[in-house]
Amino acid sequence: MKLNNEELVLRALNESGEPLRPGEIAEKAGLDKTEVDKAIKTLKKEEKIFSPKRCFYQAK
Repeated sequence: MKLNNEELVLRALNESGEPLRPGEIAEKAGLDKTEVDKAIKTLKKEEKIFSPKRCFYQAK
């Protein structure tokens, strides 16, 4: 089963266990940064991730 971008971003955040910047998420998830930015927007709307400090994201 192929994971969508949101699932890949969420997995990268869960596995890291610490807040990550979008560029780091892109690297870990193997995605383009623009794709990560879109996924972050969606995940924030769904309240699955939050930003503990500016430009860093963490899974809830």
